[in-house]
Amino acid sequence: MIMKTYFCNCLRSGLLVSLLLTGALAGAAPTQEPLDKVLDRVTQRVSRFLDLFSDVKCTEQVTQEKFKPNGKIELQEQSTYDYLVLFTNVGGELSLAESRLPVKQATADRKKDISMLLSNGFATLFLVFHPYYVNSFEFSDAGAEMLNGQNARKIRFQHIRNTRSVAALALREREYPLELSGTAWVDPETGNLLRIEAGIASTLEDIGMKSLQSQVTYAPVTFHQDDLHRDDPVYWFPTEAVVEVETPKQHWRNTHRFTAYKQFSVATEEHVAQK
Repeated sequence: MIMKTYFCNCLRSGLLVSLLLTGALAGAAPTQEPLDKVLDRVTQRVSRFLDLFSDVKCTEQVTQEKFKPNGKIELQEQSTYDYLVLFTNVGGELSLAESRLPVKQATADRKKDISMLLSNGFATLFLVFHPYYVNSFEFSDAGAEMLNGQNARKIRFQHIRNTRSVAALALREREYPLELSGTAWVDPETGNLLRIEAGIASTLEDIGMKSLQSQVTYAPVTFHQDDLHRDDPVYWFPTEAVVEVETPKQHWRNTHRFTAYKQFSVATEEHVAQK
């Protein structure tokens, strides 16, 4: 099971990029905790966060922008959705169901010859550090850095060829695994993700894509202690995901903002028919 990126070069239908799962301080002491220990802490945190992320819903505001060759905005559209992601893990295989219920549809008067970017699933880039995918990447220490007043450890990652891929480009009934690489900023003590930047390590201009870059920002969200049946009332959730795609002739940027996180749970029961 992989995360898929769908690419459509049709002007009328637009371009669809979709990730779907089928998934320190400058003055610090010179000696830092080994990377493998920090990475293990992040992996454990992401594994626990996966279940937590399925227990909440939020409001997603999407701003779609198409740029002219001179860099000015040619068209901008805004939409609002009720958003939730449900993960399941059956027999060690992860699956994802992403739900978007429109609250406010885009109202811009789109011209017939202008295509827009449709992007889904980028809030789940944390799966790079999930045990299901972590062995498909090489990780390296990029040192310590202050990020918005937070002591952070930078971890670079690079997908290993011929291993399980987090993302793939689906074009004309064929899939092209994406060699994602990037940098993650993490809290070295808790393992919480603070920010992830990821993109395509090599260009795919031969099939119509020049570049794909994304950035996901996380921030603490506080729940009541009785919510979610967890001991820790503060969690770090995606608050913004920016996706930028360029082809040799076109340039788009989508900004997803996630707010108003609330508890959401689904109870299921299985019954065996009596003969």
